[in-house]
Amino acid sequence: MKKLFKKTVTLLALVIVISSCSSVRVASDYDQKTDFNSYKTFAFFKTGIDKAEISDLDKRRILRAIEAELMAKGFTKSENPDLLVSIFTKERQEVNVWNNGGFGGFGGFGYGWGWSPFWGNNFNNNVSTSTQGSLYIDLIDAKKKELVWQGKGSGYLRNYSSVDKKEARIKEFVTEIITEYPPSAEND
Repeated sequence: MKKLFKKTVTLLALVIVISSCSSVRVASDYDQKTDFNSYKTFAFFKTGIDKAEISDLDKRRILRAIEAELMAKGFTKSENPDLLVSIFTKERQEVNVWNNGGFGGFGGFGYGWGWSPFWGNNFNNNVSTSTQGSLYIDLIDAKKKELVWQGKGSGYLRNYSSVDKKEARIKEFVTEIITEYPPSAEND
């Protein structure tokens, strides 16, 4: 019984470590009738960006990361752009409640350190919260004023004590999302 308990705890710890290190999950959607090769320039769509409900500091971090990624793909920033770039964000709180106690005393069946004929009297409930965040990057055809591509990255957010760590996490989100652009059969 103790071996099974130790294996279960070890496996659970491994799952928690692996899941906490998970990266950004991405998805994208696009207009299949759009010729993405015709887009060479971009500008930021201020009206859309102003609506994003995040701090101005984080907005600037996101926009700098988007600009760097698009320029790495051969785009240039322009006053007369082919594409307008907008962003928006969503977040949701997750509350996890789990029990790490046993049934009865130690070992789970009423035997061990404190024998009890009653099942379930030794539960230790734990509660944790985490924030799931999503960043959407919209690419809008500047002439048609139509959304032609949207990328979404989702992942867990932390309250970083270091600005460098926060900036790195934002760059990770943006890089993973922009990797999906331009759309191809491989990305589907």
